[in-house]
Amino acid sequence: MNSEIRALEPKALWNKFADLNAVPRASKKEEQVIAFMKDFGTSLGLETIEDEVGNVIIKKPASAGMEDRAPIVMQSHLDMVHQKNNDTVFDFATQGIEMLVDGDWVRANGTTLGADNGLGVATIMAILESNEIAHPPLEALFTIDEETGMTGAQGLKGGVLEGNILLNLDTEEDDEIGVGCAGGIDVTATRTYEEEETPEFKLGYKITVNGLQGGHSGMQIHEGLGNSNKILNRLLFDGFENFGLRISEIDGGSLRNAIPRESKAIVAVDAIHQEAFELEMKLQGATIQEELKTMEPDLKVTVEAVELPETIMNLGVQEGLTRALYAAHNGVYRMSADIPELVETSNNIARVLVKDGHIKISCLTRSSVDSSKWDLANTLRSAFELTGCEVECTGDYPGWAPNMDSSILKVLDTTYQKMYGEKAHVAACHAGLECGIIGSNYPDMEMISFGPTIKGAHSPDERASISSVQKYWNFVLEILKEIPKK
Repeated sequence: MNSEIRALEPKALWNKFADLNAVPRASKKEEQVIAFMKDFGTSLGLETIEDEVGNVIIKKPASAGMEDRAPIVMQSHLDMVHQKNNDTVFDFATQGIEMLVDGDWVRANGTTLGADNGLGVATIMAILESNEIAHPPLEALFTIDEETGMTGAQGLKGGVLEGNILLNLDTEEDDEIGVGCAGGIDVTATRTYEEEETPEFKLGYKITVNGLQGGHSGMQIHEGLGNSNKILNRLLFDGFENFGLRISEIDGGSLRNAIPRESKAIVAVDAIHQEAFELEMKLQGATIQEELKTMEPDLKVTVEAVELPETIMNLGVQEGLTRALYAAHNGVYRMSADIPELVETSNNIARVLVKDGHIKISCLTRSSVDSSKWDLANTLRSAFELTGCEVECTGDYPGWAPNMDSSILKVLDTTYQKMYGEKAHVAACHAGLECGIIGSNYPDMEMISFGPTIKGAHSPDERASISSVQKYWNFVLEILKEIPKK
């Protein structure tokens, strides 16, 4: 299946991407890909370093005639988001990604593709391997755990890198030059509760919300995509208000940086309400489908009879939980007052797990303004603490402030206009890039971000444009030629 990928142009890049995608590389489980990248660097006879946290740095001297140029760092992250369709049988721990060509797009077979940020990694690998591409002194920085905490960037120490300019290859529109990004913080609410024996006169049901698109909780948070956790809670709230529905279990969403696509709950309802409850859930599901039909045409709400669960949540805790989830903000909190159409602050209610007397709710709050990030985090904290949860705010990382006067921005802006006859879109983004964190230890390093067009990142609909990758590759090669002198 991946052989047709290797035949695509530029072959140097696509072949490295295929090699990389054969290696399992989930966030926080990067042992195999770290070893793969170290073997790659040493096989080329290049200085290869693994730092204390697992980042891999490969150094390559300048090509002939480029020795007087400013040394650069080319940076991408090794890890990828692991998501699959619920009917896809796939083991991310042992299997390589199965890729296919669909018109102008490369996709995966029912899973995430790993183009985020595998195409950036493959680009750097192709340049390291080539004896023909002109480039200045080069340090390749492959970071780990970008998707679930940016601990690789956070663990990178000052003084390790010598480059003056950092090229981050993690932007997902080929006409965009990234000059800034949002910071983020993980908000996690937990508590325990007493379980009660389920009365015999009740019936068991499983309520499932699925068929949503999902996607990137930063770049796509403004698109109006459905959040399966919020939709399911709406149904649970309605079922309790009208029929005394009692919750046994909830399992919704997965990763913090992915808009949740699927959620389910096991509940109990008085047998006397069977017909009315089933009709109400059908009507409520139809109402929500109508509300979201433009963005979520495949949304499904399924209510099916199951064996009566043995236990249910304590009633007071259940009431507090459903109200807190209703009150907790999800989506855009504030748009930027300074940059048109840029989301400033947002939250993703990413994961809800209720089982065996334990509640855990995981959110990712993002903002380009640190005070606004904490304002929203405290808003969430307040809602969850009112229902008895303990709330932790962890993994705080800074945003990346734009520098509109940097020399590397001028290089990219001029080169893009010369090559394509129009100006690139210079912008900050609402995703979390590693530039802000790296810059905290390298404050004098100029930074820029760019990349090929990738759609649907963090979901099984992730796809990369073949024509865009060709355009981007040519752009990379020209940028390397135009790096200014020291």
